[in-house]
Amino acid sequence: MSQNETTSPRRRDARETRERLLQAATREFCECGYDGARMQRIVAGAGCNVRMAYHYFIDKEGLYLAVLERVYEELRTKEQALNLAGLEPVAGMRALVEFTFDHMAEHPEFTSLVRNENLLGGRMLRKSSRVVQQTTPLVGMIRETLARGERAGDFRSAVDPTQLYISILSLAIIHINQRDTLSIIFEQDLAAPAWLAQRRAHAVEVILSYLCIVPRATPPG
Repeated sequence: MSQNETTSPRRRDARETRERLLQAATREFCECGYDGARMQRIVAGAGCNVRMAYHYFIDKEGLYLAVLERVYEELRTKEQALNLAGLEPVAGMRALVEFTFDHMAEHPEFTSLVRNENLLGGRMLRKSSRVVQQTTPLVGMIRETLARGERAGDFRSAVDPTQLYISILSLAIIHINQRDTLSIIFEQDLAAPAWLAQRRAHAVEVILSYLCIVPRATPPG
């Protein structure tokens, strides 16, 4: 008998309720931030009651941390699934840049939650050990890819993996966080598919141009 067949209705209901709470809380925290979010709206959106929410998450802070950990876990899981170790170094870094760009574009809840958490000075995220633990493998994955690229003569030496990832993230997210103002200032629609395609290609070019060793041209004469 499969695990699904042996799962009791009560356990299924508990998982479904917890999932509804996380989804409703994600919407609320994205729209209102931590301080502006209200448990009453969250439980109404989840179709349950406050007592049940506190049963699963203890309090509003616990629910908020669960939401933060969830979006980071989803990102880190997908990064690991890229399997950079199985790719040639240049192809691997290209895949990481493209994935990061696409993930940020497709998951506005991540950018909203992180933006709100930065307004809090990171005080809530600081209470979570899981996010740090989940990030450690990412740094190792990038470091290993850089080392392989350096040994192969493809990448420059002494590239810091954390600095590199922050640069990748910046290229993938700044046009989202400042889309409205940048669109006005430069009189371009930064949400237009054509513009985003150009931005994605630009992000890849910037990172690979920095990483890859370019042969020097032979001096004339």
